[in-house]
Amino acid sequence: MKEDLVSIVTPVYNASKFLKETIETVLNQTYKNWELILVDDLSTDDSVKIIEEYVKKYPKKIKLIKLKKKGYTAIARNKGIEESKGRFIFFIDADDLWEKDKIEKQIKFQKEHDCAFSFTGYEFATSEGVPTGKKVYIPLKINYKEALKNTTIWTSTVMFDMQKLSKNDIYMPDVRRGQDTATWWKVLKKVDYAYGLNEIMAYYRRCNNSLSANKLTALKRTWNLYRNVEHLNIFASFYNFCFYCFNAVRRRI
Repeated sequence: MKEDLVSIVTPVYNASKFLKETIETVLNQTYKNWELILVDDLSTDDSVKIIEEYVKKYPKKIKLIKLKKKGYTAIARNKGIEESKGRFIFFIDADDLWEKDKIEKQIKFQKEHDCAFSFTGYEFATSEGVPTGKKVYIPLKINYKEALKNTTIWTSTVMFDMQKLSKNDIYMPDVRRGQDTATWWKVLKKVDYAYGLNEIMAYYRRCNNSLSANKLTALKRTWNLYRNVEHLNIFASFYNFCFYCFNAVRRRI
């Protein structure tokens, strides 16, 4: 049976330090029918040069898109989604890593559960990509109300079935921070659940200068999503925010 085409979307901005490892983690996948769409957001380092070298080697597998003006992560991901041709869409950020059988296992899992949206467990890693032993295990399934309280779904673990969703369903809102979380909530308003493959399939680098490493920024980001993207009232926002804080601390201890 012919494998369904998988589209993998990666926003890139000054990621030359890690980019080769991330591209290699895709090249090493046991599942081979994929396209990798790298969308460069006006990088000033060697990111484009690195991508162009891989495009020369794998012109039918790897595609480079250059944004003409600064767009930030949401715009870059949306451009990748727009250009995608696969039945399944995956995301991997330019500094993250996958287990070699992630695509294969997740497609099998998603087909078994006949679902539109799935995600996996993951493990934190150092800036050198070395697993720290801090693993994030996930629920079998999560709905919209539960996801408001627990932002356990991490971008580089997500998979969508585009036979069950439209591209409009998964386009990300143009907000500076938290556009991925807002998208999961958006999709969960359309489907009953996202299903979790509770295995460590990806590795999340914790870099000191990353947005996610700044805890105060993360708190402000989530509060802003409640109030200005989901338009929850102050009481609902505070209620969900308390659970969010508890779950965020539990993941990072």
